[in-house]
Amino acid sequence: MFNKILIANRGEIACRVMETAQKMGVPCVAVHSDVDASAKHVQMADEAVHIGGPAPADSYLKGDVIIQAALDTGAQAIHPGYGFLSENPEFVDAVEAAGLTFIGPSADAIRKMGLKDAAKVLMEQAGVPVVPGYHGDNQDPEHLAGAADTIGYPVLIKAVAGGGGKGMRLVEQPADFATALDSARGEARTAFGNDAVLVEKFVSKPRHIEVQVFGDGTHAVHLFERDCSLQRRHQKVIEEAPAPGMTAEMREAMGQAGVRAAEAIGYKGAGTVEFIVDASDGLRADRFWFMEMNTRLQVEHPVTEAITGVDLVEWQLRVASGEVLPKQQHELSISGHAFEARLYAEDVPKGFLPATGTLTHLEFPHSCRADSGVRAGDTISPWYDPMIAKVIVHGPTRAVALKQLHHALQRTEVAGTVTNLAFLGALTRHAGFAGGDVDTGLIGRDLEVLVQAAPLPAATCVAAAMAALDLENTSDETGFSLWAPLHRAVQLRAQDVIDLDVQVEGPDRQTWDVAGETVLAERIGDTWVIDGMPMPRVTVSDTTVTVFDGYGQVFDIVDPLDRATRAAGDTNVIEAPMPGLVKAVFAQVGQAVQEGDRLAILEAMKMEHSLLAARDGVVAEVLAEDGTQVEAGAALVRLEEE
Repeated sequence: MFNKILIANRGEIACRVMETAQKMGVPCVAVHSDVDASAKHVQMADEAVHIGGPAPADSYLKGDVIIQAALDTGAQAIHPGYGFLSENPEFVDAVEAAGLTFIGPSADAIRKMGLKDAAKVLMEQAGVPVVPGYHGDNQDPEHLAGAADTIGYPVLIKAVAGGGGKGMRLVEQPADFATALDSARGEARTAFGNDAVLVEKFVSKPRHIEVQVFGDGTHAVHLFERDCSLQRRHQKVIEEAPAPGMTAEMREAMGQAGVRAAEAIGYKGAGTVEFIVDASDGLRADRFWFMEMNTRLQVEHPVTEAITGVDLVEWQLRVASGEVLPKQQHELSISGHAFEARLYAEDVPKGFLPATGTLTHLEFPHSCRADSGVRAGDTISPWYDPMIAKVIVHGPTRAVALKQLHHALQRTEVAGTVTNLAFLGALTRHAGFAGGDVDTGLIGRDLEVLVQAAPLPAATCVAAAMAALDLENTSDETGFSLWAPLHRAVQLRAQDVIDLDVQVEGPDRQTWDVAGETVLAERIGDTWVIDGMPMPRVTVSDTTVTVFDGYGQVFDIVDPLDRATRAAGDTNVIEAPMPGLVKAVFAQVGQAVQEGDRLAILEAMKMEHSLLAARDGVVAEVLAEDGTQVEAGAALVRLEEE
């Protein structure tokens, strides 16, 4: 076993790797950028090395600096985590050239699976079923359109070097093919520097089921499947293992296909073989096809660990240090069911817009496993992925595990930034998902219902107001009797502005008026009871109150001295919704634009966001240029006054 390892990553996955390595007695070296100097993974590590500026290109993608840090600290091996350099074969070559061990597959294996078209040819040769499609070198538009006609519509255009849904377009009829091809190529060129595409048959009721494999360079085993069908914009939201409705015959077929894929490239370490499944007629052994192989540990690996009892990071360290596979196929089995929900700082109603902010409060229930790279007091930065945590549960059956997930999400407490917590909770209550009838289009079809905000209960508003006025801490000992009874008022802003009035009748009794509704708050022992229910937990930070009820309700305290009112929205100015890099500006002074026209692209949190005109008009000023780093709220384009 290694005497010391360096983890070439940050956040949740760096913490996750450290937990296992340190449990095994292996000291860990962390690397960090300027903004991560006091991050959780840095404080968990046995030692840490600063590697550069906040942008990934200046820090976590600087392979030479990371390798030098490993050499300087005496680390024998480098664990890449996922993302950043984890699937970069040149980095693997450099690690090994420096006399270090890369905890993962060989550079050759990564290269073979790095381009989707070449990987599919290799998988066909290995006897792994592949989606009907065109994966050839001829990129002439007419040839690709002809291939689409042969495959049969609908088809999917996909960038060969793609990932995260970039460079991907669904085409439902021949007339739309040319426009979709141009769009996919442009996006792929920007994201990957490679505009080559492939064309595949589009599966009408697709499920995304993947197989966890593990190899020692010669032999491989599979650790069963995960269902990752619950997605939005090709990004996974909730994953589970095993897949609902899976038959023994199909599990055997998929597992063996995954093993053949791994052994065909001499795979070493943890990897995932992803399949697209046609679920229009149930799960059948002849209706799954290879999509791609992720040559690294996956974000959703904890659900596999939960149902198999295997620590995949421990296996990675053991096999990388020269040990044989810890278990053979016949020694692996499934126990129960597991779910993982990805908790993000993002504004779901605004199109899942990534958010920033300082976490003023963060707490998870003991009933779940919460893998997180942040703590209360940490900042969700615009430089990196806005994941807060992965909430993982395991139960004896799928139904029990889903109830556990629902319970865990209800009791997860986050304050300081907007999150997708309520959206995740809505998914756990979705009838189709609960019944196992899930496909990759479920969220898109039912999005309007899933993001619908529930009316705020009057009792929740009262809890916020009590905290805002510090009325939950009243007592005779603090001189309460000198000023009671007392009438007070407060104005809060949530979905709308809420006026609340209270008659404080003693240290243990308050009568509230909330928009004409009377709510009684009484203290019984040490607990306040509002409208017959115990007062939920509340946290106050500056002028923001968060009530941990209904996945967290956020209220702003309206300053009574501030009489300034803002219009419902200034449609003259297009602002940056978050800190980021202005990737492109399309507007020119004097240009006539229509509502919905794309005026600029802002790059933030590993994603590109199109900024659109809010109305028809004429461009008066262009206030930013390509390559400018801007803060949230910065004016980018101004239209002439109407």
